[in-house]
Amino acid sequence: MDSTKIRWGIVSTARIGIEKVIPGIQRSQTGVAHAIASRDRARAEDAAGKLGIGKAYGSYEELLADPEIDAIYNPLPNHLHVPVTIQAVEAGKHVLCEKPIALTAQEAEQLLDLPRDRLVAENFMVRAHPQWIRAREIVRSGELGDLKAIQAFFSYFNDDPANIRNMADIGGGALYDIGCYTMLAGRYFFDGEPERVVSLIDRDPEFGTDRTTSALLDFGQGRHLNFVVSTQLAPYQRFQLVGTKKRLEIVIPVNAPQGEAVTIRLDDGSILGDGAMRSETIAACDQYAELADVFGRAIRGDVPLPYGAEDAVRNMKVLDALFASAAQGGWVAVK
Repeated sequence: MDSTKIRWGIVSTARIGIEKVIPGIQRSQTGVAHAIASRDRARAEDAAGKLGIGKAYGSYEELLADPEIDAIYNPLPNHLHVPVTIQAVEAGKHVLCEKPIALTAQEAEQLLDLPRDRLVAENFMVRAHPQWIRAREIVRSGELGDLKAIQAFFSYFNDDPANIRNMADIGGGALYDIGCYTMLAGRYFFDGEPERVVSLIDRDPEFGTDRTTSALLDFGQGRHLNFVVSTQLAPYQRFQLVGTKKRLEIVIPVNAPQGEAVTIRLDDGSILGDGAMRSETIAACDQYAELADVFGRAIRGDVPLPYGAEDAVRNMKVLDALFASAAQGGWVAVK
């Protein structure tokens, strides 16, 4: 093994890790999947065999105690993100944690008290994908004019009561699972934080989760983000960035296929019905590998970590405000 590689330990055999993140780590320039743990050792051993991981553990504690591991990837259910991340940092590991990093901003703020020589970041792989980076370059260049409106739609259909996304008590629902991406888009492309939000939630009568949530976020200076997210609508995702001169469309904004080229589109509206639209192809990449490298280079001290625990807390504050708005039936300030 290359001694300069970041050795990753993966906590659990969650599907997102098995199918997306671990293959990304293995394809990265800086990292290698060194060990995986499950409370069922047989599952860990099976995953390790299929993915070419050298070590398998039958408990998370065993993995965290491994002195050869540099960084932990934490894809556990949402209510375990903070406690296991704290355990990992206290064991001397850096942590890349699945989103959302917590259930509330107050819970996430515990991460700010951890030793600063260990890095903690939220797994928003989209910010490492060249299509998001290129889109923000276009926004900052002024080609769109003044960016004033972002529209985001993100949905899938899942009514399985055994799926953790449909379990309200451990952080299920649309806002936690996919709404976090839409509010992140506003923060990323507007280069700022929302001042206030208003939301409307439709809850599943059996699960108690928000199955469809709509929201409007006020970023000040006439800048609006509005979105709809749902766990019980036809699968669809599309983000629109609309300026005073042009509109930019990200066709597959979140689940960009690993290892495939994607497209962003620009349209000045001079011919209605997308007649003036032009497409720009973004070269094939693996956004999970890209994020593993961003995090890995920060661990090695090559570059600073662009988004750490403080950023994760800010995103949670927006989530908190959206839930509060739906409960109160009106605008809520983001504090």
